[in-house]
Amino acid sequence: MGKFQPIAEALIAGTLSNANGSGVKVYEQSLETSGETKLVMIKDLDSHVKYIAAAGQGPLYDALHGEVQDGVKLCPLSHENRLVLNQYFDYTVPRAFGTQIATIGLGDRLGIASPGHIRTVKGRNVRPILAQQSIRELNLTGRDYKQVVDAACYAAFQEGYKDGFGADGDHLKVEADIEMALGLGFTMLTLDCSEKIDNSVEGTTAAEQEAKYAKLPESVRSHYESRYLNQAFPVAGASIAFDRETLIKNVLIYAAAIDFMEHIYVTYIKNAAREVDFEISIDETMTPTAPESHFFVAKELYNRGLTIYSMAPRFCGEFQKGIDYIGDIAQFEKELVIHAGIADDFGYKLSIHSGSDKFSVFPIIGKYTKGRFHVKTAGTNWLEAVRTVAKVNPSLYRSMHQYALEHFEEATAYYHVTTDLSQIAPLDQVADADLADTYMNENNARQLIHITYGILLQAKDAQGNSLFKDAFFRTLSEQEEAYAQSLISHIGKHLDLLGK
Repeated sequence: MGKFQPIAEALIAGTLSNANGSGVKVYEQSLETSGETKLVMIKDLDSHVKYIAAAGQGPLYDALHGEVQDGVKLCPLSHENRLVLNQYFDYTVPRAFGTQIATIGLGDRLGIASPGHIRTVKGRNVRPILAQQSIRELNLTGRDYKQVVDAACYAAFQEGYKDGFGADGDHLKVEADIEMALGLGFTMLTLDCSEKIDNSVEGTTAAEQEAKYAKLPESVRSHYESRYLNQAFPVAGASIAFDRETLIKNVLIYAAAIDFMEHIYVTYIKNAAREVDFEISIDETMTPTAPESHFFVAKELYNRGLTIYSMAPRFCGEFQKGIDYIGDIAQFEKELVIHAGIADDFGYKLSIHSGSDKFSVFPIIGKYTKGRFHVKTAGTNWLEAVRTVAKVNPSLYRSMHQYALEHFEEATAYYHVTTDLSQIAPLDQVADADLADTYMNENNARQLIHITYGILLQAKDAQGNSLFKDAFFRTLSEQEEAYAQSLISHIGKHLDLLGK
């Protein structure tokens, strides 16, 4: 009997009870029927390659690309086959969620975390944005947006997950990238306005700001002065006022960014053929976003007829990668009340960027957003993959850790961290059994591994062969369930503390 014959027989019989032959894993929850075609996701345990196994006949069977072996059509998880699944099964298509339910961004840099993420959110009052990558992350991992969405769609099929998931073109700032992402079916766009926000204004005197403001076109100055100067606005049970100095500073910092937001909305979002969740990122500033700045941007957008899904201000304290919040929690709570109130008054969700592992402030976020929030995570999912590898393949972890140490400075060009390498325990002092806990539970080591992901995944030897990537993915495929359980535990902690 051929390896895949039990799959063929099981699909024809309509039961998967005897489908798991030697060398094949069957994802039973993926079983689907359309007309006279039956499908199920499988994995060849010898090659560690996944397929859609199809049996029967009809339009769906014919549309899927694959080869018949042992009586079953083995269809690779290609972009073309994903588009076929999208035509027949709506739940495999990304969707927009609007503002009335909490969402969590689950940036899967590896393309293999989404099954664990789905199992984490299933049954909770939150929806996952499974596909979430920035252009920087794509460049560092060697992936593209087609692969990112494909992985999310196939994960939904594999898990039989029908509650919906989104796809976020994260931190996009170039129009060509925005057009590309929307063309590929992304249902959320996070607009990065960092290059339009004038950070040079911070630290200048009021006189210098007045002089710079005077150089703006009279039409711009009169526009803002007529709407805001010496006016006060009730917001979140408080009042936000704009004297001349406050208004000038906000116009100088944000006016160009607001024009950019409007341009992107009118050009790409307003007339899109489908719903798109439009997020505004104003967190790339030198100082925390003042309440009047948050209100100023929001008020101007809504005056211009924009509708947004969420906004990400920069909060006080530090939201560094892969570790808990650094800062005065009481002050954070005081300011979050206002930021959440502004978002609630306008009707959009407050978005928390670099939201991974901010356990000490999650209950505050859940409370004051009234459970309507968007929290972005990404690198913490990579760290859980590394944790899994450290537990089961210590020699691979040791090699990766040493390489990360040697290339840490190179990685700091991409991320702001306060890592102290001297605080990381030397490898020769840590037993294999203690690697995961020693390094993945310590802030400096977490950040070391967190920010070097691209360097590690792209590292090659003198012959051009992968130093770590192939062995890393092979280990995670062999430990698929362990990785899923690690994500369920870790991301589940995030959601528990957020009240979901």
